[in-house]
Amino acid sequence: MKAIIPVAGAGTKLRPHTYTQPKALIPLAGRTILSIIVDQLVDAGIREFVFVVGYLGEKIQHYVEKKYPGLKMHFVQQNSREGTGHAILLTREVVQNDEVLIVLGDTIVETDLKEVISHPHSLLGVKKVDDPRNFGVAEVNAEGFITRVVEKPQIPKSNLALVGLYKIRETEQMYRCLQDNISAQLRSHDEFQLTDALECMIQHGVKLSAFKVSNWFDCGRKETLLETNATLLKKYKAAATPVLPYENTIIIPPVSIGEGCNIKNSIIGPNVAIGDNTVVSYSIVKDSIIGSFSNLYEVVLKSSLIGSDANIRGLSQSLNIGDNTEIDLG
Repeated sequence: MKAIIPVAGAGTKLRPHTYTQPKALIPLAGRTILSIIVDQLVDAGIREFVFVVGYLGEKIQHYVEKKYPGLKMHFVQQNSREGTGHAILLTREVVQNDEVLIVLGDTIVETDLKEVISHPHSLLGVKKVDDPRNFGVAEVNAEGFITRVVEKPQIPKSNLALVGLYKIRETEQMYRCLQDNISAQLRSHDEFQLTDALECMIQHGVKLSAFKVSNWFDCGRKETLLETNATLLKKYKAAATPVLPYENTIIIPPVSIGEGCNIKNSIIGPNVAIGDNTVVSYSIVKDSIIGSFSNLYEVVLKSSLIGSDANIRGLSQSLNIGDNTEIDLG
């Protein structure tokens, strides 16, 4: 089985951070979004990966080759971002007829992946949501088989959202449906959707089962990214709690602090992730993500997302600052 991870998106909802950093490499609970996904798949036994890259794709390739030298990797370039369906079709020559596990590059879910891989049918991960209109939606019968999938329906007939995790056994049929949809210019919301290809498979008699995931973390916007950071810090709290003492500093767990940081006369936490080689002085930081090689002096931060190489002086409450930024709020 091969894992397909589309990571070509520009991450426009996380700008300005994604001007210089792929969304999949945004820091999260002391790790990155992509490393959490890959680690889950490796733990489930997958050793061959297909990454669909595009925007800042060289950073993705450099990161995974350095961090996972023992894995077999393929990199497929998506030069024009025309949707998930278009991205998956580009992997056809690499995958051929092998079974695949598709995980969207901004999707972190908690489920038993080994059980998913060994299941006799193709599976789509779902979770109940309050408002399914912003997601792909699955309609499921009493036997657990999916009877219909629709991308972002205006009038949903189900509250089961597709979470971006798909185990597909009938890859030949999937690629045929993708090709047919693109040849016919069948777009939903101006893009070629994987959801439409899955609906095509259902109409051609392919059995797709639904499985409910335990947790589904949204990493697409600042607010939900910070919520996910807090949740995962609590989950990884044993590893995230710093062991080094910092001068005249109070640490309120859960907190993740990278290597080479210089922190003094500050209060850090709860729910804070700080990258490597960052300096924090005379500051209070909570519910925030701070990048690497940044410098914070006399600031009060909450619910903030700060990129790498940022310099901040003065007082603030809530910021959304990209890489290589300098701000003086004094």
